[in-house]
Amino acid sequence: MNGLVAFVNLVDRMNERIGRGVAWLTLLMVLITFAVVILRYVYAIGWVWLQESYVWLHGIVFMVGAGYTLLHNAHVRVDIFYRPNTARYKAIIDLLGSLLLLLPIVGVVIFVSYDYVLDSWLRLEESREAGGLPALFLLKSIILLFCLLIGLQGLSLAARSVLVLTGHPEFQPEEEETGPI
Repeated sequence: MNGLVAFVNLVDRMNERIGRGVAWLTLLMVLITFAVVILRYVYAIGWVWLQESYVWLHGIVFMVGAGYTLLHNAHVRVDIFYRPNTARYKAIIDLLGSLLLLLPIVGVVIFVSYDYVLDSWLRLEESREAGGLPALFLLKSIILLFCLLIGLQGLSLAARSVLVLTGHPEFQPEEEETGPI
């Protein structure tokens, strides 16, 4: 069980740091969007690469931040069945959900996207737009990074569930704050 505890702690710390780091990209995204609007509507200036940059940042924030979101139990689920139940019930649902739903879907995404990303790398793909950002292949690589981070966090969630089921209540998911509806 010590190995399971170490794995959970390692993956959780990694996704926590990555999630907090990538969250700063949202500030950059807002600043770039603001600059695009001001440049376009005040000065009638626009650059495709600048517009593409905030779209790329948006994709990076969501894809790279997915593991962090799963770590903090913030993904969509049917709370009507999950929230009011016991820690044991939640651990069983999390274990089955990770093993039967999340990890197989991650496997499918890897299978489907691998050649897509590899082809982009082989061609050193760039933006299709004139004046767009180079190195589109790097952005497409985020798909595989997403699979790695969410897959590891899914394994961590499954391991955490096993730990809760075997008598380690300190690994129970955090209780969500419920406010007025």
